[in-house]
Amino acid sequence: MTRVFSGVKPTGHLTLGNYLGAMRQWAEVDQHRSDAVFCVVDLHGMTVDHDPARLRRLTRQTATLLLAAGLDPRLCTVFVQSHVDEHARLSYVLECVATDGEMRRMIQYKEKAARERERGGSVRLSLLTYPVLMAADILAYGAGEVPVGDDQAQHVELARDLAVRFNQRYGHTFVVPRATLPTVAARVMNLQEPASKMGKSDDSGPGIVYLLDEPDAVRKKVMRAVTDSAGEVVYDRAGRPGVTNLLEILAACTGADPERLSADYSSYGALKKDTADAVVDVLRPLQERHRALCADPAYVDGVLREGAARARGMARPTVDAAYRAIGLLPAVAEEPAPAEVPAPGGEVAGAVR
Repeated sequence: MTRVFSGVKPTGHLTLGNYLGAMRQWAEVDQHRSDAVFCVVDLHGMTVDHDPARLRRLTRQTATLLLAAGLDPRLCTVFVQSHVDEHARLSYVLECVATDGEMRRMIQYKEKAARERERGGSVRLSLLTYPVLMAADILAYGAGEVPVGDDQAQHVELARDLAVRFNQRYGHTFVVPRATLPTVAARVMNLQEPASKMGKSDDSGPGIVYLLDEPDAVRKKVMRAVTDSAGEVVYDRAGRPGVTNLLEILAACTGADPERLSADYSSYGALKKDTADAVVDVLRPLQERHRALCADPAYVDGVLREGAARARGMARPTVDAAYRAIGLLPAVAEEPAPAEVPAPGGEVAGAVR
């Protein structure tokens, strides 16, 4: 059975894009057809300036929303990245295989580093190297498939390159993974800036539908979505990005084909209304389950604790094998204390009376 690995960063409140582009497929498809591992990658949340209390809060909220979205700990493994040491152990080994040029070519590094510099801030080294940690996240579990949005495909390619390079230099150790993309809504766009992804770290709130938004807030955001002045509902990603984004969201929520849907509408208002209703309907059961899980924090704690223990058992053999392959001396196990030997007469030698 092919193992699937995917993760989500707790760097902001999860959005409709996270759900339609990834989480729903994890729950409806991936956990049922494979040995699936899903992780809240909290270490990735420290690559830029962050508030520690907010990181902890968002890590827990993200884990709870993954369960609310339908991930079942009886079918898959759900855990927090920092609870499993093998991620950090393997990351340094892979840094010794990766190159500086590879890191600096990563699109997300270029974009995020440019934004940080524009704000007058410094760029953390972890922002440059975190794609290697992402590769470690994947390779530690022998994952064959990595379901991601199209903006993360480059990171999976890096994981593939590092796996192949390591295997060639040091002996076959890693499964070479491949990215899998959802067919619809792989990249939900910002409702106010349809050329940009609906990102959870974005500050443009009016263009982002968050998973925990109230229905009225959802409707307001969708009804105010940017379209264009043409007035005709046409499915055209390049020429009509705003309208196309609405069609793709509606298609993802209803299971329809976005291009065919375009023929059903003669006005933007009707399209927006139906899209808003569809989003509210999709989010309602998730929000109900989230409320129930928040009322039972002990259950969530137990899922994460058991998930981390299971993840360690999966990852440790691969990481230990990578350590041996690259030339690291195995740690010597501590010898057990010698058993007490009875002295003549039945007394324990050295015993004090």
